Amino acid sequence: MGRTYRVTVHRDLRVPMADGVLLLADRYVPIGASSPPTILIRSPYGRRGLFGYAYGRAFARQGFQVILQSCRGGFGSGGEPSPLDEQDDGLATVEWLRAQPWYGGSFAMHGPSYLGYAQWAIAPYAGPDLKAMATQVTASQFRDAAYVGGSFALEATLSWSTLTSMMSGPLSGAAVFFAPRRTQRAVLSGRPLGELDTLAAGRHLPFFQDVLTHHADPAVPFWKKRDYSGTVGEVDAAVTMTGGWYDVFLPWQLKDYAAMRAAGRRPYLTIGPWHHADVRHGRIANLDALAWFRAHLLGDTSGLRTHPVRVYVTGAGEWRDYPDWPVPGMRRRRWHLQPGFALAPANPAEGAGPDRYRYDPARPTPVVGGPTLLGDSGPRDNRRLEARSDVLVYTGETLAEDVDLIGPVSAEIYLRSTTEHTDVVVRICDVHPDGASLNVCEGVRRLVPGAPPADAEGVRRVEVDLWPIAHRFARGHRIRVQVAGGAYPRLARNLGTGEPLGTGRTGVVADQEIFHDPAHPSAVLLPHVPL
Repeated sequence: MGRTYRVTVHRDLRVPMADGVLLLADRYVPIGASSPPTILIRSPYGRRGLFGYAYGRAFARQGFQVILQSCRGGFGSGGEPSPLDEQDDGLATVEWLRAQPWYGGSFAMHGPSYLGYAQWAIAPYAGPDLKAMATQVTASQFRDAAYVGGSFALEATLSWSTLTSMMSGPLSGAAVFFAPRRTQRAVLSGRPLGELDTLAAGRHLPFFQDVLTHHADPAVPFWKKRDYSGTVGEVDAAVTMTGGWYDVFLPWQLKDYAAMRAAGRRPYLTIGPWHHADVRHGRIANLDALAWFRAHLLGDTSGLRTHPVRVYVTGAGEWRDYPDWPVPGMRRRRWHLQPGFALAPANPAEGAGPDRYRYDPARPTPVVGGPTLLGDSGPRDNRRLEARSDVLVYTGETLAEDVDLIGPVSAEIYLRSTTEHTDVVVRICDVHPDGASLNVCEGVRRLVPGAPPADAEGVRRVEVDLWPIAHRFARGHRIRVQVAGGAYPRLARNLGTGEPLGTGRTGVVADQEIFHDPAHPSAVLLPHVPL
């Protein structure tokens, strides 16, 4: 690894913004290093304690100087918090950085989640001295994760809003533990969504109310200035990305990877068996970032791997390297829902009537496992969920050999409903020989009048994007598909009335029919790769 340095810290540097507000930053300096390159990290979660150690001292010991800055309105930085609006402050910080006598002429950016999002906010405009970025469990826009498939991500949005509201109070050190509990208490109250922030945090939270009000339309000004996905391909800096199969932002992180590849860039990508708040990916991400920064700021490429894409295959318990994502040789195959609640690649037979279930927003279909922001999103046994009458379950035959699925997953569901406002949740599970049904990936699509359109018989063809996967369904296991109308409290209840999201109170029952016949071949599209 080379020489390690002793570190000195300059606290509370005052960084002026364009509107005169001062943001505070700490500078970690490797003692004895000559013109060290800089790593810029902008955080809404503070800059001392664990953050200072893991991001400040750790990299300064390796010969980099680190600027760890608190975002607007938090931890001593001036102004009012403006979540996700990070471009102007980020660029002002870069201008300040360049004006400092200790600046060595090149810099990189680093950090997970919001810290990674703050990188994308300024990366296309930061100038040629931005040499490298290391982003983890993040994306260039969070709008689609807040309204996944058009359905409001209630648990994640409320828990993050509650978490950040607690960071300036007496429970700041334990906010990550208390925020999920308060969120859970609020969502179980049954109150309208617009009241849940008061129940969780004791007051209205502007960010939660803004997200609740502005919905998923990317053209809305609130989102337009907080969506940096359109300029990802313009980033000249070398980018490495670390993600997790159970992370809430994974689908959009992979869209960022695809945008860079389409622009001719060559980012690196690592996806492990991690969820968003999983401490296990922190050390691996830091080691990856250190090798990346050594290569692109110091010219030492000895730590880089040969293949740019590395994924962990769950179910097989092994890492694999590939030249690209989606991986070469992947073929998407349809697995059709069949009569008798079967699942098979064969086309469904003639004459089978639809399967039915009833979604009642007063008794919303719960969720077991799956991507959450602050909780453990690892696989869990879904058998109790599958026993409910509002969940349809389709199961394949016992596999005679291993089946590796690596890549994007989607579903095509033919549905008829008694209400035009409804949700379709599709989940893939791995059924073990002992009967345990462990969730692998899932997705949702919120339906509104006319989208998607219905045919003359009222049947709608619903396309659902699920989380991507790299998973082995082992010999002796079975592939299972769930279809339901909700995943509460991760997703807000669909009341079925079209009432405003924040104030809706009255729900209507939705009677749903799922078709599986030659004219309506409902299926999941699974990414097979050769063994």
